Amino acid sequence: MRVLYYDCFCGISGDMNLGALIDLGVDKDYLLRELSKLKLEYEIKIKKDIKRGISGTRVNVFCESNHHNDVIGRYSHRNLTDIENIINTSSLNSLIKKKSLDMFIRIAEAEAKVHGKSLYEVHFHEVGAIDSIIDIVGAAICLDYLKADKIIASSVQMGGGFVKCAHGIIPIPAPATVEILHGAPIKIGLVPCETTTPTGAAILAANADMFTDKIDFTVEKIGYGIGHRDLEIPNVLRVYLGKDGKERSEDGEERADQYILETNIDDMNPEIYSYIEEKLFEKGALDVFKTAIWMKKSRPAIKLSILFKEKQERDMLDVIFRETTALGVRKYKVEKIMLQRDFMQVKTQYGDVTVKNSYYQGMLVKYKPEYEDCKSIAREKNIPLAKVYREVCKRIEENEE
Repeated sequence: MRVLYYDCFCGISGDMNLGALIDLGVDKDYLLRELSKLKLEYEIKIKKDIKRGISGTRVNVFCESNHHNDVIGRYSHRNLTDIENIINTSSLNSLIKKKSLDMFIRIAEAEAKVHGKSLYEVHFHEVGAIDSIIDIVGAAICLDYLKADKIIASSVQMGGGFVKCAHGIIPIPAPATVEILHGAPIKIGLVPCETTTPTGAAILAANADMFTDKIDFTVEKIGYGIGHRDLEIPNVLRVYLGKDGKERSEDGEERADQYILETNIDDMNPEIYSYIEEKLFEKGALDVFKTAIWMKKSRPAIKLSILFKEKQERDMLDVIFRETTALGVRKYKVEKIMLQRDFMQVKTQYGDVTVKNSYYQGMLVKYKPEYEDCKSIAREKNIPLAKVYREVCKRIEENEE
């Protein structure tokens, strides 16, 4: 199992996250190409830097809002609808769009609760600026690139003191930041400034499968994202990429504990099922499938089954009980056995495509171009999807010769 671990001993911000993931191995040219699909005006600089003797990668995003003394600049009044339009009208693949919006929704939900407003009434101030949009969408791009099976984070250092924002002087940690990390272990007061931003908090809240200070896997790579503050401690974010050997069989297959919820439905409009599936996948379901069954009194029905990770149970139940006619569900634990996998970028005449390689007993047994990449190219170039698949397979075969 491929594990990405966030060591947040000095907190996390959006730019530190980008720097750390690039330092870990994300192709910066790939990141820049994907970000350009947002059609926003900005400049991004990526360079090696050192903080308190630790070498890492530093990312700076420059746009007009960076030069405003007033934090409520004209780039800062976006709401969730504005953000959704920017992301959904881009040519990013659907998985990256989903990850990006998941993070923004976490922020919107927190701001709505703190300020007593509805989700779409909330105005993003600092987080609505272009540099923050780049940080969040960039995080989604990087995480999609790394394809980690599990994302883990340490307890999160929040800092202390007070900070000036669009609402005035507020305590650190900021109320919205605390709300975003509700339920996660945090630490306060190591340094007298903000070390974890709402953006950084949302990256963890939307993507981390669990929080623990215990590192229980084999570390293969380490990356450092350099922050902008000069503190008594290194203002860096450390990330690890490794493998959890305990969940691997003797033949090398990866094993993971997951869960299934299922319910029998015989009284719901069939048109609704497609909507339900979309909602479940938006909330993080790993798989959703339907089985035709016969219930009592010979009534035809559908058994709705949802595969998910344990931390997503409440989200799955919310969709089932709010959106379907189901009155109850069955839950059981399953062990998922998977081939070892890794990913590579294949250059084609149409653009780069991610390819998933699968291994059995250490041997490459199959490969598959990623559907979302191929679909994006097919739409952009107006060519058949099958033609893109053939081109990718042709390039792979040429490289093998």
